[in-house]
Amino acid sequence: MEIKGKVVVVLPQQSGTSAAGNQWKKQEFVIETQEQFPKKICMTLFGDRVDQYPVAVNDEIVANIDIESREYNGRWYTNINAWKVEKATAQSAPAPAPMPTFEPQPESDDLPF
Repeated sequence: MEIKGKVVVVLPQQSGTSAAGNQWKKQEFVIETQEQFPKKICMTLFGDRVDQYPVAVNDEIVANIDIESREYNGRWYTNINAWKVEKATAQSAPAPAPMPTFEPQPESDDLPF
């Protein structure tokens, strides 16, 4: 799934060591969509993607995401994981078509009447 928006908050990076002894890190950030009714959405970059796709406040981005829910002790938790983040390109309005030019035609008497 793809979502576009402006980064409004970048939360502090978190890191640690898993129970298996592996190092991990994650970066959470919030974007605001550019719709009629804007929505704020918190998403997470995990592992190597933190360094691969750095985000900063006021960046216009396009994020490819996966939405996943899991149950823990009878409660459900939802994560929005970004697996690719690109800076949005400013899309300019298409150039207007050139106006046709009309050149005067020489007068001739080839009318049928």
